[in-house]
Amino acid sequence: MEELVEFVRGRGYVLEFGDTTFSEFFAAELDVDIDDPVYAELGSSKGKRLRCFLTKVDDETALKTLRALWDHRVEYLARSASTDPVLNAEGRFLTLVARIGAQPGDPLGVPPRPAQDLALLNALRDELLGIRDLQPHTRGYAFEAFLKRYFEASGLRPREPFRNIGEQIDGSFVLGDEVYLVEAKWHAASTPAADLHVFHGKLEQKAAWARGLFVSYNGFTTEGLTAFGFGKRIVCLDGRDIHDALGRQLPLKAVLEAKIRHAAEHGQVFAPVSSLFS
Repeated sequence: MEELVEFVRGRGYVLEFGDTTFSEFFAAELDVDIDDPVYAELGSSKGKRLRCFLTKVDDETALKTLRALWDHRVEYLARSASTDPVLNAEGRFLTLVARIGAQPGDPLGVPPRPAQDLALLNALRDELLGIRDLQPHTRGYAFEAFLKRYFEASGLRPREPFRNIGEQIDGSFVLGDEVYLVEAKWHAASTPAADLHVFHGKLEQKAAWARGLFVSYNGFTTEGLTAFGFGKRIVCLDGRDIHDALGRQLPLKAVLEAKIRHAAEHGQVFAPVSSLFS
């Protein structure tokens, strides 16, 4: 199998996949969270995670995965107008599939963990709706607790809110080996530029590589975003974004990555999910 998938980018890679597209492929095609640490026991490269995954899952899942990768491989060769560099690739692939299918099921193999727990996503959506009915003085704390559970469910390794001298940070999480500090607001009005500047000021007191996520349930004023400007170290998320992500079953990692890429390419700290995902 390694010969069939390493010919594009070399050893340790899988076809033309980057880290993000590899995760998206497993989530979309197989409903598998290939970033689950259980599949990184042999190493973190895509090739090693694939190898580990295939050794752990049941034969039915392994066969489904191999067929999905083969179909993607065929599409890649067609798109790139390339001649298959692997001698008798299809025959060897079919032999491999037939051999696995002919063997008794491995009693130690287990189905993979789904890329998204739909029951948990529904529970989070219900929890978010319930927060709207709380009194203002408790709503903010409930919103912070909700975000921590949402981040945990998305594999972002969140930390509890913490206090430094003279300032409160509403938590942090890790995305793509980068640390993001969190500011969370649930106010009756949309967030103005002043609050964005205050949070950005907190970031400037941290390490140069620290980034920030500003979450405002009731969004941001247009004037505030304009006044805050471009080229900042934060991205913004609002309540509509969260409802859209949960309702459309969009992984939070994918949502944040899309916002970060948009900010890098256009300089804007906020772009709604509805515009980033058609």
